[in-house]
Amino acid sequence: MSFTRTFSALALTSALTLTACATPSNDSSGGTVNTEVAVGGNKFSTADAETAKLGSDAEPGQFPRTVTHANGTTEIPSKPQRVVVLESGELDSVLALGITPVGITTSKGQDPVPSYLADKVKDVPTVGTVNEVNVEAIAALKPDLILGSQLRGDKLYPQLAEIAPTVFSIRPGFPWKENFLLAGEALGMEKEAEATLNAYAAKAEEVRASVPEDTTVSLVRFMPEKLRLYGNKSLIGVILRDVGLARPAVQDVDDLAVEISPETIDQADGDVIFYSSYGSPDATGETAVTESEAWKALPAVAEGRAMRVDDGVWYLGLGPTGAMRILDDLRAMLPTPATT
Repeated sequence: MSFTRTFSALALTSALTLTACATPSNDSSGGTVNTEVAVGGNKFSTADAETAKLGSDAEPGQFPRTVTHANGTTEIPSKPQRVVVLESGELDSVLALGITPVGITTSKGQDPVPSYLADKVKDVPTVGTVNEVNVEAIAALKPDLILGSQLRGDKLYPQLAEIAPTVFSIRPGFPWKENFLLAGEALGMEKEAEATLNAYAAKAEEVRASVPEDTTVSLVRFMPEKLRLYGNKSLIGVILRDVGLARPAVQDVDDLAVEISPETIDQADGDVIFYSSYGSPDATGETAVTESEAWKALPAVAEGRAMRVDDGVWYLGLGPTGAMRILDDLRAMLPTPATT
């Protein structure tokens, strides 16, 4: 990926820490998760540096081009017109570049597609789920580019590459900015991708100027059988760093998240708490915790500084459109310096 091309320092330097929303599980499609690049895998912590080496040396918009990616090199003979995406991050990326894919995967969660993207792809055929890809359905769509990740699609890559030029990131989400640039290079839209990241960086600076610098932000996510405090290597963790917001000590870690229990919910406190559920609040335990005396005793909760956010945007977006929406949320929900 040629970083001699111009985009802002903030957009580049903060590209180095992000991760997917959760560790995926094995699937029944043959696309067993690559544990080397999963959360906690040997390559998880280096995915940022390795992603920086990927991309194309072709001139912007020029085809044919060769793209170096997680699974090798791929020749793309002409500008892709029929794109299939296998990850929500890549879906966000192509839509941000004005391209509607011809096929997408969905998730088995509460929202099959991230809520903020659903209307844009309501008529797009599905090709299975992120963990159970239907190769035959992909072939039937006659794509000329397939975008996905090595994390979930490693075992399927040879089959997919027989269907169409296939470009894989190392893992979805981490780091989302460089994954976005990789998708842009596969599409011959590197200039547009850089412009999008510059717009994000400028907006992050605006938000930075609009919120108190000393605000400590806690991120709490309720999941089935898990209660997480999200760290710096998460979508929102990177965004908070971009806007200069501090984190509670337990969350100020270069990792995806720290897992706690309802009994240790006191660790979730901060000047502001943003919380959400991956699933229904009853099923994830959110309802039980937020109705407990321990939750109500947290100063941020007692003083009205705990706010529920859209899980589909804050944790499943993994792309520039979702990131921009989170910046909007931060500006709307955080106090301004004049009101603190």
